Amino acid sequence: MGETKDGSGRRIGRRSLIVGGAAAVLGTGAVLARDELSRLWYRVPGVDKPRVKGAVDYRGARWVAASPANFRWADRPDDYPIEMVVVHVTQGSFDSAVKVFQDPEHGAASHYVVGQDGRVAQMIRELDVAYHAGNRDFNERSIGIEHAGFVDRPQDFTDAMYAASARLTAGICRRYDIPVDREHIIGHVEVPGTDHTDPGPHWDWERYLGLVRRARTAARA
Repeated sequence: MGETKDGSGRRIGRRSLIVGGAAAVLGTGAVLARDELSRLWYRVPGVDKPRVKGAVDYRGARWVAASPANFRWADRPDDYPIEMVVVHVTQGSFDSAVKVFQDPEHGAASHYVVGQDGRVAQMIRELDVAYHAGNRDFNERSIGIEHAGFVDRPQDFTDAMYAASARLTAGICRRYDIPVDREHIIGHVEVPGTDHTDPGPHWDWERYLGLVRRARTAARA
């Protein structure tokens, strides 16, 4: 199936078309039906892509599974287009972020965690919807990357962290044809409705985007 876009030019996933069409057919109560179908669609047999236990989407990552309570099984980009990367800061250590994302009571997790030493853990497959942005629409259309440290400590954003995160983001942008710019690579603070401030004023966006562009160019070469 070719790519479909709405009136604003935004890509529309296969799930959105089918759910929207089904709700329209129902007529009365279509809005409620649409919401219910949205919740149930990912459970339909055959939607999930084949999964290999412990497989990672980024070969530089180590697999550490998040609690299933902190994400939703999906089939991206077929049911939701992946259009953004959201940059987070953990407000804690690498190990504490991994631990809390494994806690089913936490209710949130990102796809990746990047440490100050450059190590990368993948905790949720990119095809699944992580609860990381505090906004359902943004969750469904983005990949979340946590960075170990504190927003008010510029020294936490090390050279190794920037380099590792840039390689990770470059790969994501290449896989899903995401432009490397500030419209598509954003901070958690920029997500509508959020009360978070990360990655904070010390995150060097100019440096980071430059590293992402160089990493993407190097990968093509």
